[in-house]
Amino acid sequence: MTSVDYIIVGQGIAGTMLSWSLWQAGKKVLVVDDAKSNSASRVAAGVINPVSGRRFEPAWMYDTIYPFARDAYRRLSELLQIQVLTERRLWNVFPSQQMQEAFMKKAAGGPYTLQPERMEYEEVLDQPFGAAIIKGATVNLRVLLPAWRQFLANMGALREAHLNLGELEMTATGVRYGDVTAQKIIFCDGVATTQNPWFDKLTFLPNKGEVLWVRVPGLHTEDIIKKSITLVPYGPELFWAGSSFVWDYDDDLPTGKQREVLEKGLQQLLKVPYSVEYQLAAVRPSGNDRRPMMGLHPERPAVGIFNGLGTKGCSLAPFMAAHFTEVLAGNALLMPEVDINRYFNISGG
Repeated sequence: MTSVDYIIVGQGIAGTMLSWSLWQAGKKVLVVDDAKSNSASRVAAGVINPVSGRRFEPAWMYDTIYPFARDAYRRLSELLQIQVLTERRLWNVFPSQQMQEAFMKKAAGGPYTLQPERMEYEEVLDQPFGAAIIKGATVNLRVLLPAWRQFLANMGALREAHLNLGELEMTATGVRYGDVTAQKIIFCDGVATTQNPWFDKLTFLPNKGEVLWVRVPGLHTEDIIKKSITLVPYGPELFWAGSSFVWDYDDDLPTGKQREVLEKGLQQLLKVPYSVEYQLAAVRPSGNDRRPMMGLHPERPAVGIFNGLGTKGCSLAPFMAAHFTEVLAGNALLMPEVDINRYFNISGG
């Protein structure tokens, strides 16, 4: 029998950052993950954007979470000997005069925006209404996730398997799963949590996103380019292009319909030809109030969740993982905005 402090289910950005945070705190963890190739974190581009939506609202808690995330990713880079975070400009192309005016009213002159000194990419991009620069970043999930996975494996702290809920047992001191006992089990398994009976009171709004990997001859940049579609650079003339949002879907596979939607966005953005390398799809585990879902089950305190980070996952995960680690240690109270008790009627009234 193996004994650990925490079993962590899932190794996307949530499970990665929580297991790292707990490991830093001296806790013994076991991460159980089935390495699903099209999990949301493995398909995402890892963009960190300080503004949200078409109204250019400041991202929630950004002044706190981004400096924390930048430092956390720097320390992970040093530990794993990889490049995790790259600070980048977001070249934000306005699709209309109204959007340009909305940006000027809301975000222009703010701490995370710059006025371009000259219009760039004129030979490549269709931008009749101009563009603005937003200071953002990307997290290289395609490097971080496998590097942390290997680190876990080297410590004997990884099981590459699907966790079967039917085999999980509650004990007087925590939980038992097969030959492993733990004080607590924390579910960080994205959209799979929607099928977890302990968390059926949580209101998830899972949505399907599809992306293209495209080659754009002549476009050489380290900038993220954003219009109705977002281009994220991954090499000479190679870009992640996405993503779509679909609320009604039959499966998690790529579709011809969404490829048409994505290509329409590319055609509205680019003046030059491009070629599609391949297409990917994944289902995101978003919450109904756009806030993370964290905490221990009110009736099963050995069972917890760290999920629902949504499209801001790469900026939120480091801070929220550290916060949850402090809560689990008994050193802090969970922020009410993220506490899953908001979904449970504790009083029974």
